[in-house]
Amino acid sequence: MVRLRHLKQNSIRALLSPLNTNNPINYSTLAASTTTNPLSLNPLFPSFSSPSHKLQADDLVLTFREWFKSSGNPLLDQILEVLSSIENQDLIVEREAIDAALSSLNLHLTESLVLDVLSYGKDVLSCTKFFDWAGRQPGFHHSRATFHAIFKILSRAKLMSLMFYYLDSYSKLRGGHKSNFHNILVMGYAVAGKPEIALQLFGRMRYQGIDLDDFAYHVLLNALVEEGYFDGVDSVATQIKNRGLESEITYSILVKSFCRKKEFDKAESYLRGVINSGIKIKSGGYIVGALVDGLCKNNEFDKAGKLVDEFGEFHVYDIWIRELVRARKLDGAMEFLQKTRNQKTAVYVPDVFRYNSLILRLLRENRLEEVCDLVIEMRENNIPPDELTMNIVLCFFCKAGMVDIAVKLYDSRTEIGLSLSSMAVNYLMNTLCRDGSVIDAYRILKNSLDQGYFPGKTAFSIMADALCKVEKVDIMDDLFRVALEHKIMLSDKFHEKYINALCRIGRLEDGYIRHVELNRLNEVTPKFAYNSLIDGFINRKRGDIAAMLLIQMQEKHHTPSRNLFCGVIQSICEMENPEIQFQKLLEMQLSVQKLGCWVFNHFIEGAGIAKRPDLAKEVYQMMKRNGISPNVSADILLLKSFLASEKVSNSLTLFYDVSKKRKIGRKVFNTIVVGLCKANKPDIALSIFLEIREKEKNLRPSLECYEELVYVLCKYKRYDKVMDVISDMIQVGRPLSSFIGNNLLLYSLKDQNLYSTWVDTLPTESTQSSPMWKLGELVGLFSDRFRDDIDIDELEEVVGKCFPLDIYTYNMLLRKLIKKQVDDASRLFRKICEKGYKPNQWTYETLVHGFYRHGRAGEGKVWLEEMQKLGFTPSEATTVLL
Repeated sequence: MVRLRHLKQNSIRALLSPLNTNNPINYSTLAASTTTNPLSLNPLFPSFSSPSHKLQADDLVLTFREWFKSSGNPLLDQILEVLSSIENQDLIVEREAIDAALSSLNLHLTESLVLDVLSYGKDVLSCTKFFDWAGRQPGFHHSRATFHAIFKILSRAKLMSLMFYYLDSYSKLRGGHKSNFHNILVMGYAVAGKPEIALQLFGRMRYQGIDLDDFAYHVLLNALVEEGYFDGVDSVATQIKNRGLESEITYSILVKSFCRKKEFDKAESYLRGVINSGIKIKSGGYIVGALVDGLCKNNEFDKAGKLVDEFGEFHVYDIWIRELVRARKLDGAMEFLQKTRNQKTAVYVPDVFRYNSLILRLLRENRLEEVCDLVIEMRENNIPPDELTMNIVLCFFCKAGMVDIAVKLYDSRTEIGLSLSSMAVNYLMNTLCRDGSVIDAYRILKNSLDQGYFPGKTAFSIMADALCKVEKVDIMDDLFRVALEHKIMLSDKFHEKYINALCRIGRLEDGYIRHVELNRLNEVTPKFAYNSLIDGFINRKRGDIAAMLLIQMQEKHHTPSRNLFCGVIQSICEMENPEIQFQKLLEMQLSVQKLGCWVFNHFIEGAGIAKRPDLAKEVYQMMKRNGISPNVSADILLLKSFLASEKVSNSLTLFYDVSKKRKIGRKVFNTIVVGLCKANKPDIALSIFLEIREKEKNLRPSLECYEELVYVLCKYKRYDKVMDVISDMIQVGRPLSSFIGNNLLLYSLKDQNLYSTWVDTLPTESTQSSPMWKLGELVGLFSDRFRDDIDIDELEEVVGKCFPLDIYTYNMLLRKLIKKQVDDASRLFRKICEKGYKPNQWTYETLVHGFYRHGRAGEGKVWLEEMQKLGFTPSEATTVLL
């Protein structure tokens, strides 16, 4: 595993250092670290079995665990945990439970506490529960600030209906401070994106002699800018100015207004006018920040950068970093951070949100070295990490090849208050799956689901792909069930691998059930899963189920292979009442496919393989009855069916019937001749061969046709006819194959009559250069008609002139030599190996027999032991000899 190869030594040491809570960050160290050469972590992180690696890994886990724990607020965590744990459909019962639980905490309820909870909470429902609870407590009244906070939360969550419910409920209240009452209503509708209603309420207030306060005025002004009500902006801005409520917030909102109207020159003039007017403002950063934000949104980064350099303040820096990251100008963001570190004035330290956005983007672009530096910088700056930071760090460790540390931090999630995001879950699972830790990956997925967090389809896909590679069937079972419960449809690849694995380990019924469940969900079982199920039921002798699945897969628009078709047909022919089963399958097949030759041909072929020529013939006749003229393929398949069952008379009748309908082609010719040869009918085969060759001069028989004729004629010692066949083969331009040559060598060794016949029937016009003459010379050589001692190279050369040599040819040469030249046989064996041929059992047994028969049992035993080492079992003849 790659061990974070691009991290720097200083960065790693910083990661391993204890959590710094007092000393400021040492920027000189960080600056130095950016110039050192990249250093592989291999020396720092030895193999997993190394004690030093384990110690350093544990140190890293402890360091980050402590840093993560520093981010929490125990009181706020306790409040939010109470709120999230109470849930009841009955609102009264839920409120009573919340009252009882929060009362036990003895909270000192203040505006500040409410704002802290609303700011800290991530769950909208928990925040609304607390806001509701606080509003019902005696002596406490929500302020404009708390209302504004809850409105912003609801607005970000797009829960407008709930916000309007709050506003409607509040508008029906009577009593209290009327000014505060109207302030809250105006702010609420402004934040809710309804500035027209807010303006109507504002006008009504003015008619009643009531005015907005400073805070509400600016909320309304900002909402008008956000929604593009620029006429209203000018009017409200005038009201703010007339009442002496102008501040940097006012100016920044007006700058933003100019930017929204693309009036950037006016915005800059207005900004400089405010700054140069001598107006006392606490910070010009908000005003400049508004213009920088607008320019960046308009992709004018050069102008924005000049303003940052001229009026730079921390708030402006925050906006500048945010916009650089948004525009993916990461180099610019990193250079800017480095520049601010070298300032002589106060050093700019980004907040956690800026760090998070920058680190996340760097992480996605695999800039792990810079991610590491920024994480260290955050920690040394004592910036408490939030939930996103923790998730990013886990992803960083995964990408850096230190998933073991990420898993340990994940296992401490309850202690450190970590709630995994979908991004972190996917990173963890993906890395673990890639490393082969599928069980850990699945544990993370299940934990997420058990805790009510749904990681999403991507996590399921990652898990499914990993399981397809390792085929952990038990986990596949569970993943399939969980996916069904959450209505997640996994990939066809997963279903295919899953069902295939179930079939392979003998759980055929379970595979069939998964197939049924997929169909129930209107999902299509993959083609190769169908193949596995069908093959499984064929092996179980359940051709009826295999036949049903064969029809189903075609209904789902899968095309079964010819072999699968034939396998199913063969299987039903082996069942009870095969005729009925065969007819039933044929009827079902014809119901899902249009009548065509290929359908009938599959059934003819399958019946032939099952040795049921009667069924094959019935299908052939059915074709005719349905007005379909059997094609050449049907003729050939029925011929093969008759011949495979040795129904010679039927095959001859069909052959001659076909010859009356059409000209006999090469395929039909080869089929009848080869089939008769395999049925041990050499005379009939040769007769048809000669008859058709006489009629069809241009017909060129296949090599297989010649090979089978030579084989069966040699077998029945019809050596004179062998000469005729080989001569014809040479005339049509077919080369002498190794199969024919090896057969001639074999029968030359066994029967000297082959050579005698060859000499007697060799044409007188044959010359020494003719193929027949050379072949006769080779036959004579193997028949011991010439000299006793034969040179190996010469023997190999003579054979090579006649046909290509293969291992079987060399076995024949060994058999020839072993009779009288046993030492030459050993040399030939070495030569065989040098040429790259792989000796087989016959090779070794030839040598064993030869040495034993020559009285050299010791050497024969050596060859025997070598043969047994290679896993060959001695034949019965060899066992008897020994």
